[in-house]
Amino acid sequence: MSKLKGLIKNISPFNNRREMPVILLIIKAVIIFYFVKFGSELIGEGFAILVHLVCGKNPLNGEIFDANTILLITYYGYSLMIVIVLLYWKLFQKKKLSDIGLGRNFGTYFAGAVLGTVLIVLSVLAILLTGSIRYNGIFSSIDKTYILLMLGGFVFQGALEELLCRGLVLHILKDRTPVPIAVGVNSILFVIAHLSNMDGASPLIAVVAVVNLVLISVLCSLLTLRFKSLWAACGLHTIWNFILFNIFGLNLSGNDEMTAAVFNMSSVGNNVLNGDVYGIEASIVTAIVLISAIGICCALFRKDLRSSKIVSAT
Repeated sequence: MSKLKGLIKNISPFNNRREMPVILLIIKAVIIFYFVKFGSELIGEGFAILVHLVCGKNPLNGEIFDANTILLITYYGYSLMIVIVLLYWKLFQKKKLSDIGLGRNFGTYFAGAVLGTVLIVLSVLAILLTGSIRYNGIFSSIDKTYILLMLGGFVFQGALEELLCRGLVLHILKDRTPVPIAVGVNSILFVIAHLSNMDGASPLIAVVAVVNLVLISVLCSLLTLRFKSLWAACGLHTIWNFILFNIFGLNLSGNDEMTAAVFNMSSVGNNVLNGDVYGIEASIVTAIVLISAIGICCALFRKDLRSSKIVSAT
């Protein structure tokens, strides 16, 4: 019984114990991920209901805003969820913000945003050249206000996902386990969180989507480890989603809801080049772009960090 109690205490999300076998620490990291994720989502749902009620709508009776407004409420509600994650880190892990990757080097956020811009533009242009995406021009009426509001929403959405995966999980594991394990565990959790968006996708499309999710997760992990900061990964994540959804107007991770965008683009057919129902994030072309980016990053990191733990583990 005492051993069982010790085991429960070790893997409990309510303490900052890390001196335990690697497998137990991995289990603990997974428990923490879902504990914080589901807890913050529950609070986020409450926030969305509260906004409806304050605005004179009762969602329990089917009185809800239109899809675009709900999307904004959801994304800006992520700011509250971010606060929950940071409070958990401070109160239960007893760590500083810099220990989760939110140090003073905020400038790397823009480096990540530039990289994200290059990668998403290269992916879309390459798929355009295959003929699997059609460019139909620029929309005659562009809701600039909504697009700017969506940019703000994606700032919170990207930061939340990075905080959960590259923040909590990676930083809990990276100093007590080999780096590939820390990267692998947070990548698996990142993939699992997106599986529900693959409904209706063919097995081939789903496989490519999973591969691309792993690749983008590995890339964000490399950036986080290299810069010893979460900011670059947050910048990449935010700008990738924003440009794909609100600049190019393409499907984002299975979300094909029509919203405000600058360019009018559409898929031509359903195939592994355009990612079918999941969008270009399930495209083999995007996979090639991401693999190339990871290869370049690994080469640069080996040159800059010859004696580092990152290099020896990759």
